[in-house]
Amino acid sequence: MIINEPTSDALPVAVIAVTYSPGRHLAPFLESLPEASRTGTYVILADNGSTDGVPEQAAKDYENVEFFPTGGNLGYGPAINAAARRLASLRDEGVVHPDFFVISNPDVEFLPGAIDELVRCLIADERRGATGPQIVEADGSAYPSARNQPNLVTGIGHALLSNIWPANPFTAAYKRGEEMGSERAAGWLSGACLAVRFSAFEEIGGFDERYFMYLEDVDFGDRLARAGWVSQYCPSAKIVHDQGHSANEHSQLTLRAHHSSAYRFQADRYPEWWQAPLRGALWAGLRLREAIELRRAGKSS
Repeated sequence: MIINEPTSDALPVAVIAVTYSPGRHLAPFLESLPEASRTGTYVILADNGSTDGVPEQAAKDYENVEFFPTGGNLGYGPAINAAARRLASLRDEGVVHPDFFVISNPDVEFLPGAIDELVRCLIADERRGATGPQIVEADGSAYPSARNQPNLVTGIGHALLSNIWPANPFTAAYKRGEEMGSERAAGWLSGACLAVRFSAFEEIGGFDERYFMYLEDVDFGDRLARAGWVSQYCPSAKIVHDQGHSANEHSQLTLRAHHSSAYRFQADRYPEWWQAPLRGALWAGLRLREAIELRRAGKSS
């Protein structure tokens, strides 16, 4: 009797989700996966120190779910990288598809066929290193999840003026290319959900672990592009995302993290000694904006 070895096309797609006490959101996420992929999924819950017991219980309740503690609250990118290293061994053992995997927030729900569409879009062109879905908000609108890379002038103008003058030209430039109905290349894709080619991920070293949270996806898209890879927005794949519930619960922490990440992203792109005054001005401007936002958040709480 000859037993055929399973082909890679029949292997489940690996899904990495970073958890931090995900509560009620995790069950709908896991329950949406069977209809999202025809070959099935294998889920690694990269846990950053949950205290609600939900990820551990999910690993007991679902045979295709693995609880993977990272050792502490490492942040989003470092947790993904740790899980990807675990995933590499599963790939080599033939447990999951060897060419690509999905990164997702645990507060996402996949619509039917979403993972299949992300994969189809990814493998349609060998230059594509990542693909992202259309993110549908609660009101049915499409979240702008595929944007151009911000340059320094645009980034500063948007950061300083977006809240007090929403129609300013810097914010308009930052948001240019947000048309969500057509497939297209993008400067960066939302880290809420990505299909990633293993070879591209490994070539650029995964996510930059200096980012605790925020802009790690912008940096990831920029480094993919610098290495010659394309980030492709694929609206035929659709997910629903409960935006920002965790951030809203920890507004002061997330405001500080957002401004620190914004500084790091721009400062890394102007690293020369003679650009130090530019970095200093950028640091001062972002610290001022952070102070204003923290004061505003304190008054509204």
